[in-house]
Amino acid sequence: MRKIAIIGAGSIVFCKTLVLDVLATQGLEDTHFVLMAPSRRRTPQVAAFIERVIDQNGLPAKVSVTTDRRQALEGADYVIAAYQIGGLTQFQQDYAIPKQYGVDQCIGDTLGPGGIFRALRTIPVTMDMAEDIQELCPDAYLLNYVNPMAMVCWALGLTDVKFVGLCHGVQTTLDLVSGYVDVPKEEIDFLCAGINHMAWFLKLEHRGRDLYPVLARRFEQPGYYVNEKVRGEVFRHFGYFMTESTGHLSEYIPWFRKNQQALELYCDEPAFGGESGAYLRWCRDVADKYAAEDLLAGEPAQLPTRSVEYCSYVIEALETGCTFKFNGNVRNNGMIANLPEDCCAEGPIFADGTGLQPTLVGQLPSPLAALNLTNINVQRLTVEAALSGDPEMVVQAAALDPLTGAVLTLKEIRDMVTEMMEHQAAWLPQFGGRTPRPVPAIHVPKDVERADVPIDPALAIAARFGELAR
Repeated sequence: MRKIAIIGAGSIVFCKTLVLDVLATQGLEDTHFVLMAPSRRRTPQVAAFIERVIDQNGLPAKVSVTTDRRQALEGADYVIAAYQIGGLTQFQQDYAIPKQYGVDQCIGDTLGPGGIFRALRTIPVTMDMAEDIQELCPDAYLLNYVNPMAMVCWALGLTDVKFVGLCHGVQTTLDLVSGYVDVPKEEIDFLCAGINHMAWFLKLEHRGRDLYPVLARRFEQPGYYVNEKVRGEVFRHFGYFMTESTGHLSEYIPWFRKNQQALELYCDEPAFGGESGAYLRWCRDVADKYAAEDLLAGEPAQLPTRSVEYCSYVIEALETGCTFKFNGNVRNNGMIANLPEDCCAEGPIFADGTGLQPTLVGQLPSPLAALNLTNINVQRLTVEAALSGDPEMVVQAAALDPLTGAVLTLKEIRDMVTEMMEHQAAWLPQFGGRTPRPVPAIHVPKDVERADVPIDPALAIAARFGELAR
C-alpha cells in the first residue's frame, strides 16, 4: 500500500476533504493514511469517519492515528502538511496586537504582522520535519498546504526535499471569472503566474478569443464590481486580474486598509469581503462547533465527487503516469525571469510519472513584478529572521510590509514587533528570548539650536535649492 502521512490532521474539515478526494480516485483506493497531530483531541474523530467510509464503500484502504511525527513519516510515499503552529491562541495575538497599533488585518496568515509571525513560528518546525523526511522517507513528495505558503516554501527550497505548495486561489478565481464572462470554467484557457496569493492571470481566452475586454466591461458595472472591490480596483489600475479575494489582497498592498475611510470604502462586504478579523472569527466558530460535538459522526459515508483541491490529482499523476497541469509553488529557479531566483514563485507545473516539471513563464509585465517584489522583500527578510534568530530582521521585515508601512512609523513598528515577540516567546525558541533593541523616541523642541557641524558644499547647495523650491 502507498502511505500518505498527513501532518496536521487535527484540521478536521480540510483533512476530511483531502482523504475523501484520494479515496474517490481510481487507482488510489489502496492507501494507508496516517493521521498525525500533537494530540488526539480531534484525529480519532477523523479516523472513525474514514473507517466508516472505507467499510461502507468496500475499499482496501486503512487509517491509523499517531502523535509521533517520525512514526508517521517512516516509509511514507507522500507527506501532506496542513498544520498551524501556535493554534488559535497565537493567531489571536497575530491579529489583536497589530490592531491596537492601527494595523487592521482581515486574514492575517500570509503577509503583514500576522503572516510574519506565523512564518516565524512555522518555519523552524517545517525545517525539522524536512530533516525527518530526508532521513525517513527521502523519496517522498511533500505537498504543502501550510501558510504563509510562499515563506514556508522559500525555506523548503533550501532543503533537498521534493516539495510543492498547493493552494486553491486559481481554481476559485476561475469560478468567479467564469460567472463574470459567461463562459464555462472548463472552457477557459488561461496562464497564471506570480507568487502565492498574488498570482496574475496573464491570459484568459475562450476558443482563441481574449476574455479580458469582457471582464473589464463587467467590472465597470457596480453590480459586478461590488463583489470584489479591492481586486477590481487593482485590475482597473494595473490591467490584470489576480488570484486572491478582497480580504487577502487588501493586506498585501498599502491602499485599502490604511485608514478608516479606506476600510469603509473598499472592505465593508460580508464575511471574507475584507472586514477586520473575519478569518479569525470563522476559525473560532469552526473550532467551537467541533469542540461541542463530533460533527463527523453524522456525515454521510458515500464518496463524493472530488473537490477542487489539487492534492489528489497530483498524487494520481505521480502514481499512474497520467498528466496533470496545475499551478504550484516551488523555488523560482528562472520560472519567472524578473523575480528572484531563490524566491518561491507560483506558476504552471506538469505532474506525471516522471515527477513535477515547472514550466518557464518568462517575464511578468513590469508593474505586476513590481507589486510581487514588495511582498517578496518581506518574505526574504522573514525567512532569514526565522532561520537566523535575528530579532532586528523581524523589525525590518515588518517595516517593509506595505500595509504596516502605510500605517505606522518605524518606532511604532519596533514597539509592535517587540510586544508580539514578548507575547509569543514560547513559540519562537530560535530567538532565545531576545527582542529588538529599544530605540527611544527623540523629541525635538521647536526652538532647539542646531548642532554646529561641517556641511558638504554640495549638500548645502541642494538644501538651498530645496528652500527655494518651498
